[in-house]
Amino acid sequence: MNQNPFTTIQTVKTALTFALLLGLSGITLAGQAPGPLSAPDVPVTHRDRIYAAEQFSNTVSVTDPADNKLLGVIRLGDPTPGNLSPLYRGQLLVHGLGFSPDRRTLAVVSIGSNSVSFIDTATNAVRHVTYVGRSPHEAFYTPDGKEVWVTVRGENYISVIDAATFAEKTRITVAAGPGMQIFSPDGKYGYICSSFNPEVAVVTVADHKVVARVKQESPFCPNIAATPDGKQVWFTLKDIGKTQVFEARPPFRLLKTLETGAITNHVNFAHTAAGTFAYVTIGGLNQVKVFRTDDFSQVAAIPVGALPHGLWPSGDGTRIYVGLENADSLAAIDTATNQVVANVPVGQAPQAVVYVPNAVAEGAGTQGLQPIGMAAQTTQLKLVPVANGKPAAGAAAPTSVTLFDQGLLQVLQASVTGLQPRQPYVLALASRTDGTGPLEPLATFNTNPAGAAIVNAIGPIRQVVQGIAGTEARRYLVIAPSGDGKPAAPVQVQAM
Repeated sequence: MNQNPFTTIQTVKTALTFALLLGLSGITLAGQAPGPLSAPDVPVTHRDRIYAAEQFSNTVSVTDPADNKLLGVIRLGDPTPGNLSPLYRGQLLVHGLGFSPDRRTLAVVSIGSNSVSFIDTATNAVRHVTYVGRSPHEAFYTPDGKEVWVTVRGENYISVIDAATFAEKTRITVAAGPGMQIFSPDGKYGYICSSFNPEVAVVTVADHKVVARVKQESPFCPNIAATPDGKQVWFTLKDIGKTQVFEARPPFRLLKTLETGAITNHVNFAHTAAGTFAYVTIGGLNQVKVFRTDDFSQVAAIPVGALPHGLWPSGDGTRIYVGLENADSLAAIDTATNQVVANVPVGQAPQAVVYVPNAVAEGAGTQGLQPIGMAAQTTQLKLVPVANGKPAAGAAAPTSVTLFDQGLLQVLQASVTGLQPRQPYVLALASRTDGTGPLEPLATFNTNPAGAAIVNAIGPIRQVVQGIAGTEARRYLVIAPSGDGKPAAPVQVQAM
């Protein structure tokens, strides 16, 4: 059929005008998640920013990827015990991150204060705070930029926020404990995994209707991502150490279940000349594993540091940035070599990480940023297995421990692996290096099906461990089985 030349010319003009408007407005898209594969890559420049949400310092760190330099932090709240005051007005347990399609607004979720803080990426100023239901976990914009969906993990719904007014406009009811949501690159579907129930809900964005449910192999999914080609959805199962993949379009068929490892955290993608690759953080192994998305074969296992958590690709897919929860740093991975090429110090216990291309269209973009300060003060320890009543010589350390300095107190976080599945244990202090003698419990916990756990305690732990002013004996961290409320002989002891 012959096409009207005038219509063709008008179509071309319209396309050119639209492209020009996109350029003038500063909107940049990339063939990287969460954008569509057809969009152009965005090379790394000083206009880009990496943001990490840090739950113990209640900060958002801001890094320039062009030279891997920390520019400062956005301080959303205070450390403990200041945040325990009945008059406390800051945010608590800063955890989740999302950003608008125009790259101008960052959405920051704080679990403990039930909030979403909307931050201007050019000025680092909080534009608005929206309070939602109990214990929200993650927030992300729909691809058209009109809505922000927030998983309210402590309840059974998605809070849908109007991106223009920052007010909740409706709720989408799902199974209790929605963990995270992400969208198909074309904006048709939202995919919502659960942290309390073994199902992923598929929702049509236009009318907020649940149109499908995909079975999870376990109830605890913390993270979900869609491939840029719009064909696959990957989600992680933290409690059993697996990652599952299903078709992003009807009938949403399960494609693959991968055994990834204890404390499997987040997943994201990089599209390169060699194909599209899934990067998965494995907290229990201190690795990022890399898989092809065409045949699901593993191509790399990258040592990155203590307890890798969130991760995000650069706008051109040349790098993946990984938040190291128990090392207070970002690891930069070169996707061509799958090697760590840089480390950037950030705040305490980074959780979600996002890379925002062209976040700062003009100016320095450092307004409102503060020095990292006390958030940089941490101490790392390791626990090793016990064999024949003694620390196993030359054994790998299955448990990493970090003390996050909060001033008078420290938050202790242990990334525990190498134990029996679904069993009770106690993290305790011993007066002897081999763990023998009386134990002083710090925290009790149960391991997950992979024999792992994330264990927290708070108090003047460093002072107790080191001995106060030399008047008390030094203490040593141990892990022991617990039965009838009493600890047995330790199975892991502090490495000397």
